[in-house]
Amino acid sequence: MKAALNLLSRRGFLQASSLAGGGLLLGLSCGPAGSGTAYTFSPSILIRITPDGVITLLAKNPDMGQGVKTSLPMLLAEELDVGLDQVKIEQAPWDARLSDQGAGGSNSILSAWEPLRRAGATARAMLLSAAAQRLKVPADQLSTARARVFHAASGRSLGYGELADAAARLPVPDAAQIKLKPCSAYTLLGTRVPGVDSAAMVRGAPLFCLDHDRPGQLHAVYEQCPQFGGAVVSANLAHIKSLPGVRDAFVLPGSADAMRRHPSVYGLSGYCPGVAIVASSTWAALKAKSVLQVVWQTLPDSQHNSRSEREQALALLIRDGAEVWRDDGDTRAALASATTVVEAIYEAPTLAHAALEPMSCLAEPMPDGGLHLITPSQQPANVPLMIEAVLGLPSQRVRVSIPRLGGAFGRRAESDFVLIAAAMALRMKLPIKLIYTREDDMRHDFYRPPVWQKFRAGLDAQGSIVAWHLHTVRHAFRDPTTPKLRATLFPARFIPNYRVEATMLSSPVPSGAYRAPGNNTNAFMLEGFLDELAHAARQDPLAFRLQMLGQDRELKEPDFDMARMKAVLHLAADRAGWGRILPRGTGLGLASQFSYGGYVAYVVEVSVTPAGRLRVQRVTAAVDVGQIVNLDGAEQQVQGSVMDALSSSLFQAITLDDGAVVQGNFDSYALLRMPDAPGRIDVHFVDSERAPTGLGEPGIPPLAPALCNAVFAATGKRIRSLPLSQHDLSWT
Repeated sequence: MKAALNLLSRRGFLQASSLAGGGLLLGLSCGPAGSGTAYTFSPSILIRITPDGVITLLAKNPDMGQGVKTSLPMLLAEELDVGLDQVKIEQAPWDARLSDQGAGGSNSILSAWEPLRRAGATARAMLLSAAAQRLKVPADQLSTARARVFHAASGRSLGYGELADAAARLPVPDAAQIKLKPCSAYTLLGTRVPGVDSAAMVRGAPLFCLDHDRPGQLHAVYEQCPQFGGAVVSANLAHIKSLPGVRDAFVLPGSADAMRRHPSVYGLSGYCPGVAIVASSTWAALKAKSVLQVVWQTLPDSQHNSRSEREQALALLIRDGAEVWRDDGDTRAALASATTVVEAIYEAPTLAHAALEPMSCLAEPMPDGGLHLITPSQQPANVPLMIEAVLGLPSQRVRVSIPRLGGAFGRRAESDFVLIAAAMALRMKLPIKLIYTREDDMRHDFYRPPVWQKFRAGLDAQGSIVAWHLHTVRHAFRDPTTPKLRATLFPARFIPNYRVEATMLSSPVPSGAYRAPGNNTNAFMLEGFLDELAHAARQDPLAFRLQMLGQDRELKEPDFDMARMKAVLHLAADRAGWGRILPRGTGLGLASQFSYGGYVAYVVEVSVTPAGRLRVQRVTAAVDVGQIVNLDGAEQQVQGSVMDALSSSLFQAITLDDGAVVQGNFDSYALLRMPDAPGRIDVHFVDSERAPTGLGEPGIPPLAPALCNAVFAATGKRIRSLPLSQHDLSWT
């Protein structure tokens, strides 16, 4: 036994070091109680098979509603030849050996596609080798199905559990020798599989951070300055401490530059100053917070106002841009000689993420001086590094458990709430569950910043675009390279004279990634303006786009495949009945976008009453994201994107007055409700054998422009700013 364990430590360490990204790790661990010297078979960090036949698969990336807790284990199960009904699925905690464990950028499936299938195939190959030795037959005479190895010639079979001990003692085969299944052999991938947590959510099982408890925990809330970054001058702490259930109240000084990225960590440099209230119950903490009185010292530039910022942006749009991001040909000369010139200004507002589960974190000090965090973070690997950088606790002493995330959309990529909970717990030396109220969450977000864009385009006598000039005014990004990349995307390289200028606005408002960052605003503006150009050219909007895309070819750096884009446009138009005659007040709108590796086109059908009551009748989606892993989950991702984008397009905008966010709850920042939901959402996927890309984000960008283009078709009113609730749609 001792020799076997020594073998584990040497070989396991080497394999974990060399194969961390792929997740292969030969695990020799003692089996369940009473199993003698039997070992658990764990050829991957994410796969465990015990001698009693229990198969456990781990989902390595956080699930925030995108379904990866189901789809990632499907990749393992397909190549392992087990059914999901035969396995236990668990959420993996943060593990340094799992190098890509974040959720964002629609990257979970894309990054896991090859490594997880290879991990499952490696486990299957080792089980086949163990069975061949046991049955004394060549491995190529064996087959696998439903967690069993079969020898057809003799009729014998062995369960994976029976082979676990022997397989655990085998060397991991060379990755080059492992063959993956062809698409034609899939039995699980591409089928409909219900979400593994769906039944538990219906039962109210403890899945989310707010559901978790630790022995001796206290409950905490945190009050921050209404103006971003303001410091505490004084507070009625003595009174707060005297209230029933309150255990302590204190100031956390935080840092004035809390919203700035740390130079060496993908995370924040700190957290905002505020007042912490720690109590024996959530109710006691919230009651105390309701009577908390704080005098704040605000920053010099904190008196931000949305109205004056908009006036400043519109004034800047009529000037030359401060920077030139792209300049092809001679745009000014081409505009001067164009047959028709079309101009338009588009605006997109500030948005909050408004995840249904507000921010929360449970921080538990450990006896060894470490810290255990139960945190719904999109980037769990960044949390220990940020704790070390900001709070000084070495990262190797921070353990991160990942509950299910109750929505995120980019908000939980920022971990300010984790830092605050950790700071409280380290001070109190007790487990602390920090909760944000809805108002805390909405007024202390990392917002999608507003954008203003002025378009000028020239058409020739045939209606083709010969010149394109864009001036964008937006907030300065913390990452200055991100918006510049947008200047290289479609329709760049499709128009001979193409110029993009930019002017940055300074703002104290913290900005962050919002579902499909950049694309969600650019698609609304670009696809709306393209619709305007189609009508100015007296062409059908679909035909106009197809003619603009031209002959099929694949562009690189950045990638763009014209054939794939045209395919989703044709598919959406065909399934929606594009071109049919509609009654007055009813219209079809079309838009498409390539983002995060996915090609998506929507046709939206709306009706508008003479009094201006808008009804979304039907949304038809055509999607090409390569192979579909879970058809059920993929459809839900597109349908959820439609609902999410309709919420923001119809109702939502964050405004600031005297530096503070006005909106605080869903009474002033509405979510889509049942009466406003589409009558139908039809989702059609392009059959493909390409490796899959993600679906969490590509479905968001084209919805808003398709909706607004449909409103124009129904009413003749062009929508160039969101939300639609701020527009009068009544017939004239």
